[in-house]
Amino acid sequence: MSTPKPDELAKIDYSIPKTKWMDTPVDFKPGTWCHGIKPDSANALSLPNPRRWSPADDDWGLPENWKEIILEGLKERLDKFRSLRIFMDTCVRCGACADKCHYYLGSGDPKNMPVLRAELLRSVYRNDFTTAGKILGKFVGGRELTKDVIKEWYYYFFQCTECRRCSVFCPYGIDTAEITMIGRELLTLVGITSDWITASVANCYKTGNHVGIQPHAFADSVEMLCEDIEDLTGKTIEPSLNRKGAEILFIAPSGDVFADPGTYTFMGYLMLFEELGLDYTLSTYASEGGNFGSFVSHEMMKRLNSKMYAEAERLGVKWILGGECGHMWRVVHQYMDTMNGPAHFLEEPVSPLTGTKFPHAKSTKMLHITEFTADLIKNNKLKLDPSRNDHYKITYHDSCNPSRAMGLLEEPRYIINNVSNNFYEMPDNTIREQTFCCGSGSGLNSEEFMEMRMRGGMPRANAVKHVHDKYGVNMLSCVCALDRAVLPTLMNYWVPEVDVIGVHELVGNALVMEGEIERTTDLRGEPIKGTEDDE
Repeated sequence: MSTPKPDELAKIDYSIPKTKWMDTPVDFKPGTWCHGIKPDSANALSLPNPRRWSPADDDWGLPENWKEIILEGLKERLDKFRSLRIFMDTCVRCGACADKCHYYLGSGDPKNMPVLRAELLRSVYRNDFTTAGKILGKFVGGRELTKDVIKEWYYYFFQCTECRRCSVFCPYGIDTAEITMIGRELLTLVGITSDWITASVANCYKTGNHVGIQPHAFADSVEMLCEDIEDLTGKTIEPSLNRKGAEILFIAPSGDVFADPGTYTFMGYLMLFEELGLDYTLSTYASEGGNFGSFVSHEMMKRLNSKMYAEAERLGVKWILGGECGHMWRVVHQYMDTMNGPAHFLEEPVSPLTGTKFPHAKSTKMLHITEFTADLIKNNKLKLDPSRNDHYKITYHDSCNPSRAMGLLEEPRYIINNVSNNFYEMPDNTIREQTFCCGSGSGLNSEEFMEMRMRGGMPRANAVKHVHDKYGVNMLSCVCALDRAVLPTLMNYWVPEVDVIGVHELVGNALVMEGEIERTTDLRGEPIKGTEDDE
């Protein structure tokens, strides 16, 4: 089924349903749900209940004791995560979050209001884990866990990108993303999760990256990007792979190595490191900074995060430098210390060029590339020609995980303002902590989910359209590989005049490398303004 046209999708019905939310069944309409996990992925990850099933089926093939498994799993997590119990008990339904979710704004479905999405789990909690619920049941908001509830969970917990925008507005600090994460974990206990997500995690187990590229193919891809750089600049770059004793291990998301426009961002990384003479190495075994495990369970998140640190220890580096990625940074910044760390075998990151220490990375021993580059620019360590990006009028999308979850707000902007001359912000209530999600995060960037992706991304696209119409913006920058993968489709649908770019692609364009040949094109092969032939 094809995705409706933009003018059709923009007609959103916000009217109140005629039935109460507990009595409103889920409509598994094509384009609004994700394919279920396949047996191969379940077996590769040792997940329970491997079988072929589809959310469109009446019978999902649940194990006989599915209800016992779910309730026992919920009990275990209530005991383990104090935050979950607080989130279950403190909501007063004030409505502050109701209109803050991009999926509610794009669909008009009340169950996509964060307060009601949380209620999907909270109602079962009340029924089975509170005295009032056990006695009064539905009267106090409790409901029995049924197979229809399980289907409802799958439908709506996989219509949440875990972006955490709602948490910014909640006066009690309830984080619906954490509730979604627990909901997905509980579903996984009975073999219910998304194929797109688990296939990517399984690939990470098998090959070290989400895309499933073998180590030799990873090396070949990096070599091809180096050849492109040589054609552009005349500079020969030969990065080391799996080299023991390097000072820094650089880990980027695999999307930056294998797919445009991320490849241009990776070229920017390589050019920067070459110009600095940085003592770094890449790993063909930990060739993925992203962490799709965070969309499955805390345990899966922990496993994928650990491989980066295991490789850093094996190679004997001092610290880790990470590329432009979203969920990699949320996991490292929020969960690393309690899951896999502290990484005592590494050193606190110190820039070898400026001597700057980064105390916030003292425990994780991992630094974000924009922090590293912003510090270089501040200390005048780079020769830059911003005019090389003059063919772009740029705005910046605060990717949810590095911005809201990590507080990485000013460093990317500082870089953009130093490598370009035409930067324009989107409206204040759509950026920084209040940024709108791309609409395809948390592993929801599958083709079969396209209608909801376009609906969920509509608020972000509206803000981009605003600066396009007002300032002529033609380029949307970001520091997340997932965004670079999904935003081009979103822009092509809602604002086709705008393309997508990584911050370090802009750095690569502006970077004046010692001994380079005269550059007439940018990293994409497009003419630099002022060098094109005038007709």
